[in-house]
Amino acid sequence: MLDLSNMIFVFAILTYWMSGNKVDAQQNPVISYITKERVVNIGDNVDLQCSVQYASNYPVLWTKIKYENPSSNLFISKDSTLIVPDPRYSIRHDEASKTYTLQISKIQEMDAGIYQCQVLIGSTSKITADVSMLVRIPPVISDNSTRSVITSSGATVSLHCYASGFPIPRVSWRRENNDLLPTGGAVYRGNVLTIHDITKDDRGTYYCVADNGVGRGARRNVGLEVEFAPFVTVDRPRYGQALQYDMDLQCHVEAFPSPSIIWVKDGYQLNDNQHYKISIFATADEFTDSTLRVISIEKKQYGNYTCKAINKLGSHQMNIALIETVNVICPPACGLSLLSAAVSKEPSLFPVVFTMAVASIFTILPSY
Repeated sequence: MLDLSNMIFVFAILTYWMSGNKVDAQQNPVISYITKERVVNIGDNVDLQCSVQYASNYPVLWTKIKYENPSSNLFISKDSTLIVPDPRYSIRHDEASKTYTLQISKIQEMDAGIYQCQVLIGSTSKITADVSMLVRIPPVISDNSTRSVITSSGATVSLHCYASGFPIPRVSWRRENNDLLPTGGAVYRGNVLTIHDITKDDRGTYYCVADNGVGRGARRNVGLEVEFAPFVTVDRPRYGQALQYDMDLQCHVEAFPSPSIIWVKDGYQLNDNQHYKISIFATADEFTDSTLRVISIEKKQYGNYTCKAINKLGSHQMNIALIETVNVICPPACGLSLLSAAVSKEPSLFPVVFTMAVASIFTILPSY
């Protein structure tokens, strides 16, 4: 029979043992481990792990969270059962480590976001742990970037370029053929390239380049057109030709927008007729050539001619003198035209001039 002191000792041991088991039975679930933030590439396979202790009687869920719109959260799995009918998802449960592993294969851009491990401990309560998954995405230049600009000389122009992607792309500017930028140097880094006091020499193609180390980057061509007043140049300020022969007077015009070109002599604008023929043709962007052919020159056609170009920004002109010479200038007075003109003046010279004309023709023909 136990004495009183022994009974008290046994009672204390039983009380301690019972209280210890009661604590274990009431231990709340704990998330002991969650995968750290992951940065992955498109096409990768990713494992997200969540280890939970004391949760054998509680549901464990993987959920993709949208904090800005909780109603669109995606519930992926419950315990070791997959909820989402997507073959790219799978769930594994390791009983020994109490770990639930969510695997996502063939990662896509839309998979980026926050994934949450949840342990439901009541109808209105749960414990959670989040892991962020960031997907590297090649740069894409935004639609609000500049595509083309038309401006006028002297203005200030800003070219804008914005790009999305992860990591955040770096934006730089270059010029066609690696020409120097108006800001100086071959490369400008930044979203906005500003050109002050723009000139016609600044026109052309600019490249906006976005790069974040993923893929080959992105590029957009930005066309910059600068409107400017015409500028006229001539090959020679003076042409000579003999009487009764043709002569071509030429001028070159640089302008944007395209100019109107006129030829003037003695204050009168010339037009196509039996004495003159005017040709105008574009040779390249912003460049136009014009030729005035003076036909069978007469005495009154010698003198000063003006090539004048006009557009909405202004006008410019250059003068060309046509003088009389003894020698026949070829071209344009070459070949049979020279022969016919000479014979009409002096028929007795036909054999000599014919020989000269034939020799001239064979001189300009290609040899085989």
